[in-house]
Amino acid sequence: MELQDTYKTIEKPSEETLFKEKNSKFFGYAFPVKTEDDVKDALETIKKQHHSARHWCYAYQIGTETISYRANDDGEPNNSAGMPIYGQIQSFEVTNILIIVVRYFGGVKLGVGGLISAYRTSAQLTLETCKIVEKTINIDYLIIFDYKNMNKVMRIIKEKNIDVINQKLELHCELTISVRKKDAEAIFNSFSILFEVEIKQL
Repeated sequence: MELQDTYKTIEKPSEETLFKEKNSKFFGYAFPVKTEDDVKDALETIKKQHHSARHWCYAYQIGTETISYRANDDGEPNNSAGMPIYGQIQSFEVTNILIIVVRYFGGVKLGVGGLISAYRTSAQLTLETCKIVEKTINIDYLIIFDYKNMNKVMRIIKEKNIDVINQKLELHCELTISVRKKDAEAIFNSFSILFEVEIKQL
């Protein structure tokens, strides 16, 4: 089995979507998030924007190999809002994403089945407006060497087309490189066999 080293996510917030069901309005939003603080910030923004709404339900998933997720019904009946939203995150196979669905109650009760369907549809419509991109799971290494060994280090970087994300090239050099997970071991070995060159994972 090939090592899975890509994931799907969104790069920018979605457009607002609106789904109506029996006078209730459901506004959907998606945000790219990497931390729980990102989630809090996005929720605060939406709560300010829709301060008179009744419910701000959401679900998020963060991480590529170790996944953390949360689904929040925000006062709706148990599992009638957060989990249907999270279900759409799973079916679109995206991560590092937050979906918020804001509900304005229209006076007609939808029942649990109606709510599940409405929150699911709203999350689906929101994801359909998003541009989903595929990214690679990368491992970052720090390579430490003296200036005199620059050529042999640079030769490998060129040969293997490695991304250098940071460099300090003085008498004592440091390069930070980012490589795809599935290539990481081979690239680590290419450098670790070099005399007077040190490589370590960040």
